Amino acid sequence: MTTPNPTRRIRDLAASDGFGSLAATAHKPNPLPGCAVADAWLRRPRPARQRPVSKLRRVAVVGIFLLLFAAHARADEAQPAPCAERHPMTDAWFTGPMLANTAATAPRGHVLMEPYIYDVVTQGNYAATGKHQSAPHQNTWGSLTYLIYALTDKVGIGFIPTFDYSTMTGAPSSAGPGPGDLIAQLQRRVTQFQPCGWMPTISLAVQQTLPTGRYDRLGSRPTDGFGGGAYVTTPEFLSQMYFWLPNHRILRLRFNVTDAISGTVPLEGASVYGTTAGFHGNARPGSSFYVDTSLEYSATRSWVLALDATYRNTGNTRVTGSYPLSTGAPGPTAQTNSGWSDEVGLAPAVEYSWKPWIGVLLGVRLFPAGRNTQDSITPAIAVNIVH
Repeated sequence: MTTPNPTRRIRDLAASDGFGSLAATAHKPNPLPGCAVADAWLRRPRPARQRPVSKLRRVAVVGIFLLLFAAHARADEAQPAPCAERHPMTDAWFTGPMLANTAATAPRGHVLMEPYIYDVVTQGNYAATGKHQSAPHQNTWGSLTYLIYALTDKVGIGFIPTFDYSTMTGAPSSAGPGPGDLIAQLQRRVTQFQPCGWMPTISLAVQQTLPTGRYDRLGSRPTDGFGGGAYVTTPEFLSQMYFWLPNHRILRLRFNVTDAISGTVPLEGASVYGTTAGFHGNARPGSSFYVDTSLEYSATRSWVLALDATYRNTGNTRVTGSYPLSTGAPGPTAQTNSGWSDEVGLAPAVEYSWKPWIGVLLGVRLFPAGRNTQDSITPAIAVNIVH
């Protein structure tokens, strides 16, 4: 709010209301011809009356100024509070939804740590036509942890390690828990949301997947395959917006778009790409386009209801290679194609935060529709900590 300038206000009144020109014309001689007597009388010396007029003028100016100043003060009192006061961001403590990454960045020197524990329960497959089919039951228990450090107020860098353990009907379980692929992340915030503003928080990020998990040479334990074997580069567009509802609660919206591009994967023996013992060749995974829209409704400051709605489209994965002949010589080269796939996902969740910097999330991800992809349900729990 700009502080009123009394000096400027007095100057503006003197210029605009014509007080100066009024004094100049108060004693102007009568311009009408044929009035010499009157004109001579006007030219006769008379007692000076400038002082009373000057005092009256000053009183009028001061009085008008005081009236305007009082009106300005009353207007200031009647003005609504600044937007940040009417829409305080501290009215809700968010942990974030189950799936959508944040576009926000932490202040310089702070650390975000968010470990997830989950169980991916495979319930079947969706055929290329979208029809649901049965499949061997499988449970994959795992953990995924975001470890992000704020290099500056706008730049964050970190890693996302994962660990898994699987069991499958009709096949041996994993030999033990093992690491999955490691993800490195770099994020740069471009814009920052302000209360009552129209510009959301926007960040550009890139994730680089490093093939640290086992994916081939699995022998008789396909459940030991915890990685994909590919170097995957994933550029990301991340956005986040806040809305204040009529009941004064906050609704937070995230809209993210990513596209994962994979390199070629060398394969030997049994692998996560469906090859078996003796195979020698490679796989070329298709790119994966992903959109995630999430809503978070702050029922109270501590309790938040969240929902992710996702869509993923994955291109064809081509596997090329051969199996040895009975003589030991390499067999003919063969090629298989998985075909493209897509899936629609939902992930409702509940968030609870007992402090602004720590909270817990309980949610479940499911796929109500898809084509040429697995159908699974994934309950998960996460703890969000900012230090």
